[in-house]
Amino acid sequence: MARWFITGSSTGFGRVLTDRLSAAGHQVMATARKPEALADAVAAGEGRVLTHAVDVTDRAQVEAGFTAAIEAFGGIDVVVNNAGYGLMAAIEEASEEEIRRQFDTNVLGAIRVMQLSAEHFRTRRAGVIFNLSSIAGLVSFPAVGFYAATKHALEALSEALDREGEALGFRSIAIEPGPFRTDFHGRSLQLSAREIEEYAETAGARKKMLQEASGRQAGDPERAAEIMMQLAEHPNPPRRLLLGAMAHQTALDKLAAMKADIEAWEEITLSADFPS
Repeated sequence: MARWFITGSSTGFGRVLTDRLSAAGHQVMATARKPEALADAVAAGEGRVLTHAVDVTDRAQVEAGFTAAIEAFGGIDVVVNNAGYGLMAAIEEASEEEIRRQFDTNVLGAIRVMQLSAEHFRTRRAGVIFNLSSIAGLVSFPAVGFYAATKHALEALSEALDREGEALGFRSIAIEPGPFRTDFHGRSLQLSAREIEEYAETAGARKKMLQEASGRQAGDPERAAEIMMQLAEHPNPPRRLLLGAMAHQTALDKLAAMKADIEAWEEITLSADFPS
């Protein structure tokens, strides 16, 4: 049985994974800003689930949680970088404080976890890191520019780490879900304090759509958790994995649009080099 370390375990994918892993007999260090929310998971786990207070914006807490997992389990086999939230704002609307908080959690928080994981897995020459990205890590839309920017950054970091770690025995996998029926579109969406009327038909419309979609998303978090559990044991996992029909189609549309632009502007692109 594997030993897992999960951030953001009290809700969403983190909670679903915690419960399924425990039921399957795995050991889980389920971390969250408020670990008391996991009391029922600890009771149901009968010793398989431990909790630790971890706010990923605090490196000391991340290190303490990681160390506690290693001491309790004798090591870690799989890390899930799940903590994060979405700032909903037109680019002009968000304050610097709101933007910094978004990046500190979604990017710097993930980096803190990745660095500790890489050190541990490099020493062991084994391990898997799941970085919970989003289809927004590939495609951006009105109102989600800052959230998408954090996920684009996470994609780049995850890909670089996978290329660095593969020869050392560990892998880093970006998980790219579309809309899933978690509480992300509820509790984990934060609106900017400022709203500008001129963006009502673009950013404003998407904010409303995302809020109204809560509870009706097509993605099944239980199935996503099962897929990640299987992927953790796969001998040749992908560098990134789309989850859900919406993510699949959106990625295909993005690739087709990129290909069309590349081909349409190929002559101009190639003219930028010194003449051979």
